[in-house]
Amino acid sequence: MRIALMADIHANRRALDACMDHAHAQAATRFVFLGDYVGYGPDPQEVVERIMAETSRGAIAVAGNHDQAVAETRESMTSDAEIAMAWTRGQLGPVAREFLLSLPMRFEDDTRLYVHASPQTYPAWIYVNDASAAKRALEASRAQTVFCGHTHLPALHGITATGQLVSFQPVPSVPIPLPRHRRWLSVVGSVGQSRDGDPSAAYAILDTSRSEITHHRVPYDVEATATAMLQAGLPPSLASRLRKGC
Repeated sequence: MRIALMADIHANRRALDACMDHAHAQAATRFVFLGDYVGYGPDPQEVVERIMAETSRGAIAVAGNHDQAVAETRESMTSDAEIAMAWTRGQLGPVAREFLLSLPMRFEDDTRLYVHASPQTYPAWIYVNDASAAKRALEASRAQTVFCGHTHLPALHGITATGQLVSFQPVPSVPIPLPRHRRWLSVVGSVGQSRDGDPSAAYAILDTSRSEITHHRVPYDVEATATAMLQAGLPPSLASRLRKGC
C-alpha cells in the first residue's frame, strides 16, 4: 500500500491540487491528511470541501490547531495569523465548520499513528522541531511509526529500543528505509505554506510493502496564490512568506 501523507494545507487550493495530482501519478492508494486545512491562505472553503470529499472516499483526516481555531476565538496566534483566521471564519459555511470541529486529534491505523503535532497530550500543539522534541514525542507513543506536521519542515527521526535517536534530513524523491528495529517519527512538511526556503509544496508517500518513506516537492503556481491572498485583503506579509517559502 502506498499512503500519501499531507499536512498544513492552509487554504492553498493550488498547492493541494498539485500534490493530489502528483500522489495519484505516484500510485498512491490511500490519503491521510494531518491537519491545518485552513488559515493563512485564500481558499478555505474549497480546501475543506476537497478534504470532505476525500474522507467520504475513505481518506483519514485529523484536526490541526488552525482547524480548531475556527471555533475557538481565544486560540493564541501571531497577529497576522489571527487576522487571517478572522477572515477565514467569515468564508466557511456551516457544513465546513461542522466538519472541522468533528475531526479527531489523532488516528491509529494498524501500527501507525497520525497526529497534527505530537503524540504528547499536553500541551496539545507541541512542535517536533528538533531531536529532543522528537525523542519526547516517540517516548509518548507506542506506535511503530508516527506521522505529523505542524512545523512545516520535513524531517525524519528514529529511535532504538535502547533510546538512541537518529535524525535525517529527507532529500526529495529519495526513498528512506524504515527498518523495524527502530520506531520512527516523520514530519511530512507543508503542502500549502513551506518554511524551509523552498516555496514548492511538500508531502510524503509511505510504501508499507517496502517499509520506506519518500518525501516529495511539487511545484505549483505560488504567485497566483499570493496574488489571491492580497486580493482577499489578507496580510501582505503572509503572501511574501509564501513566495519566499520561509
